[in-house]
Amino acid sequence: MNEDHAGERRAHGSDRTRAIVVGPYLSRGPAAVSRDPKARLIEAVGLAEAIDLEIADAIQVGLNEVRPATYLGKGKVEEIAETVKLHEAELVSMDCQLSPVQQRNLEKAWGAKVIDRTGLILEIFGQRARTSEGALQVELAHLAYQKSRLVRSWTHLERQRGGFGFLGGPGETQIETDRRLIEERMRRIEQDLDKVKRTRGLHRKTRRDVPYPVVALVGYTNAGKSTLFNRLTRAEVLAQDMLFATLDPTLRQIRLPHGARALLSDTVGFISDLPTMLVSAFRATLEEVTLADVILHVRDVSHEDSEAQARDVEAILDELGLKGEAEGRIIEVWNKIDSLDAERVEAMRMAARGFEPQRRPALVSALTGEGLDDLLARIEDLLAASRTTLSLEVEPEDGQGLAWLHAHAEVLSRETRDDGGSRLVVRVAPERVDEVRRRYGAPAQGSG
Repeated sequence: MNEDHAGERRAHGSDRTRAIVVGPYLSRGPAAVSRDPKARLIEAVGLAEAIDLEIADAIQVGLNEVRPATYLGKGKVEEIAETVKLHEAELVSMDCQLSPVQQRNLEKAWGAKVIDRTGLILEIFGQRARTSEGALQVELAHLAYQKSRLVRSWTHLERQRGGFGFLGGPGETQIETDRRLIEERMRRIEQDLDKVKRTRGLHRKTRRDVPYPVVALVGYTNAGKSTLFNRLTRAEVLAQDMLFATLDPTLRQIRLPHGARALLSDTVGFISDLPTMLVSAFRATLEEVTLADVILHVRDVSHEDSEAQARDVEAILDELGLKGEAEGRIIEVWNKIDSLDAERVEAMRMAARGFEPQRRPALVSALTGEGLDDLLARIEDLLAASRTTLSLEVEPEDGQGLAWLHAHAEVLSRETRDDGGSRLVVRVAPERVDEVRRRYGAPAQGSG
């Protein structure tokens, strides 16, 4: 049935897979308290739409308990089977983590391909990875997932599409590759990623030789990070109202209010229940965050689940070892205030004023630019607080020393003396203070 109708749709110019999204959410437990089931289902639909599935229906299911064989109760399985048949759906996306047995039993019951949340996120990442490193990281995560479940071929989904074959494609008939081959491939990828990591380390060392500090953007997917990145850097990174619109990290220069420069790094968006193997695979990329001088935690405050999303991001930062250590260099950015009415924005401003000055959130609209000048000033202040300001005297014949300062420190002011020498005020990163003092005999003018 499904194969014939899929062929008919392709013959009429439509090649989108028709899917049903099922949100089976427990009515008890931490997730039930912290996250709204409707918002969770909307996010699940967004994830499915992010890989261009045609959503025929979205079903929210309240659960008292998880059934070992099928996750859902027998009656609900039969009810969804009728819905699958009615919509001639080829795929059912379950917004939960399924065991291989549960996945197999549901596929038999529904006569359709079944994919769980982990598989769907991996599929999105597989399509979105643009760099060789991103592709390797996603393939490694995919193989770790696939090792526990060898999915049978679904020939009615035989056309080639991006990703890693969860939704079909010629490669899917080869997924019965034995565990030994999968493990060998994983070892080769890990070796390749180690080389990438070493190269990234060399690049970081090169960047440390430049006086520009690094500002990293983190946040829940679709919080507006890429729009903010574009606005601050005047770049043209893909920014769409879509989950995981960008995946690979991007680095651009920004100018701060008093002329200093910094490097802004956009990272992959986080999401609740981000597969553990993805956090592990992307650890090398996320090291950009751990080494950043300032971290901007971008939040979509117009989203009804904004608080829960913030907790999910904080949990991943904690997993990266940043929770306590980085608190002093995190600025929470409350984005998308343009989507709120004036009364709600004013209430948020009042709430923000209740924080200690160093922890106060910045209210912005990346879309309109509102609040960005204040945000840049906050970034500059935070960077200045961690750097030492020095007054230096450079002799006329020391042109090389003057060039070194411009290359390795932030020159705040420069005056030419009567004898042709220079009097400078510079701001220096902590690791360079001793070197500058030795070279120029400079007394500190004060930090910040």
